[in-house]
Amino acid sequence: MLGSTFSLFVDGVSLSLAMVTLVLVICAAIFSIDYMQDKKGLPQYYALLSLLTVGLVGVFITSCLLTFYLFWELMLVPTYFIVGAWGYRNPFRAALKFFIFTHTGAVFVLLGIGAIYASTGTLDMFEARRLLATASPGLLNWILAAVTLGFAVKMAIVPVHVWLPDTHSEAPAPMSALLSGVIIEAGAYAILRVSLGTIFPALTDVVVTHEFLKILAIFGVVSAFYGAFAALGGTDIKRVVAYSSVSHMGYVLYGLSLFSFPEGFIGAVLHLVNHAASKGLLFLNAGSVMKETGERNIDKMGGLAAKMPLTAVSSTISALSIAGTPGFACFVSEFLMFSAGFKASQVDSFYVAPTVLMLIATVLSLGYALRFLWKVFLGHSHTQRARGAHRFMMASMVILTILVVLLGLWPAPFIELISSVGFP
Repeated sequence: MLGSTFSLFVDGVSLSLAMVTLVLVICAAIFSIDYMQDKKGLPQYYALLSLLTVGLVGVFITSCLLTFYLFWELMLVPTYFIVGAWGYRNPFRAALKFFIFTHTGAVFVLLGIGAIYASTGTLDMFEARRLLATASPGLLNWILAAVTLGFAVKMAIVPVHVWLPDTHSEAPAPMSALLSGVIIEAGAYAILRVSLGTIFPALTDVVVTHEFLKILAIFGVVSAFYGAFAALGGTDIKRVVAYSSVSHMGYVLYGLSLFSFPEGFIGAVLHLVNHAASKGLLFLNAGSVMKETGERNIDKMGGLAAKMPLTAVSSTISALSIAGTPGFACFVSEFLMFSAGFKASQVDSFYVAPTVLMLIATVLSLGYALRFLWKVFLGHSHTQRARGAHRFMMASMVILTILVVLLGLWPAPFIELISSVGFP
């Protein structure tokens, strides 16, 4: 079709994200055994989960833009039905919102891919990267803007993030773990692989390239602060964690704006891995609390550490990782991105403000993480209905807890994998 071939490839970036995706999917499936046991239609649920896995992994391991788009859209269908059929209060309304926003973004992606094919006659990312150098600058600017906007919708960057809190709050916990841990991160990967890896190198106007990266940094800062403040003020346990995802995609976008510095590139990709493990775990923790207490409002919880000790320990590790605490996963990737920010500040004074603001955002992250732990597991108990999580739910949380600790103490394998790619 269109002279394209079904081509698969892996490098350090795609392999890292494919591996963490599979680990998270396996943990979500194990968690579902107990979490979804009282639901109907479970064969269909697991079939849709398998289909979603194909779409997710496919996005990370294909170099054909047409195949990439097919996998990109394949993620949308099972997500819609899982959220709609097994969600909470108004699931199909949230699923439809997710569908409309992300499919609209996909239209921009498709237009950009069509323009690339019209300009180069190829749909291979690596071949297109070479041939786009002959395209007109105006067309290249349009293609870059279109695909980046489309990917930013899936990444839930402010102001095109509004689908995410509703979808997360209505989705079953295993689906929320995948939404936040992998699906929105596919948008970040796409910006790196297509926007920055395929189109960006063909741009010859230095002013345009610098301005584009600065725009990424600005939206990254805005998303980081908006998500952090929303998480600080939230009371619905799943919306608090969901807004934290908006904030951390801001971190990633800030890191991608520094991709010309090795620390920025490595830090951004490593943060996708670390955030997937940490946030996936935190959503499973939240799902465990909701299932065992029958409550969503964190103001009506408290004191659960004594009743759910293993969940409390797992939640503490995941929350502290999200807060960027040394010794846990997200600290390493944030440190690398900030190192790149300080280097960039020496070259261009513009990056002084975003870097300082992102450092402040880490303080806010610690604030909502500690507030979450206090409201849910410490303080005065407001609920009598609580007990430890079921064995399969706990097994999945233990696996991810170990992974979060390992990523914090021994990130070298993933750093070596990502460094081998050699971006930009």
